[in-house]
Amino acid sequence: MTDIDVGIASLGSADVAALLSVHQQRMLGASPPGTSYALDLSGLQIPEVTVFEARRGGCLLGVGALKQLPGRNGEIKSMRTVDTALRQGVGQALLEFIETAARQRGYDRLLLETGTGEAFDPANRLYTRNGFVRREPFGDYTETQFNIFYEKLI
Repeated sequence: MTDIDVGIASLGSADVAALLSVHQQRMLGASPPGTSYALDLSGLQIPEVTVFEARRGGCLLGVGALKQLPGRNGEIKSMRTVDTALRQGVGQALLEFIETAARQRGYDRLLLETGTGEAFDPANRLYTRNGFVRREPFGDYTETQFNIFYEKLI
């Protein structure tokens, strides 16, 4: 949607911090014990992570993050749309922006981890619709029946 503005988020913004907190709480609530890898605010404040925000008219619609991994790889983290903006193209706008940022940084591949079940169905549809394919776990992730891992060459 052309009326969605995406850019780098300020983690000091109260609305961004609140949405990231909601994201972590919901991921923990929708995941079996030990299977949620959602980062808290401190985990997103490291130099390897850039958090992006989507806004319309100054109102926060969603967030997503890009983490630098070894080699020429990036990982998508913390994708979340506010409840009032679901199914309005926010996730798509954030994903496209993150892919562009990854290309500009010289990454060859984007990786991500998400879950299974009803709470994760929209995310899985977004990623597969955008060319992400299933793969084995990467980094420090552990394979479970709940977690799904994707990659996309960019």
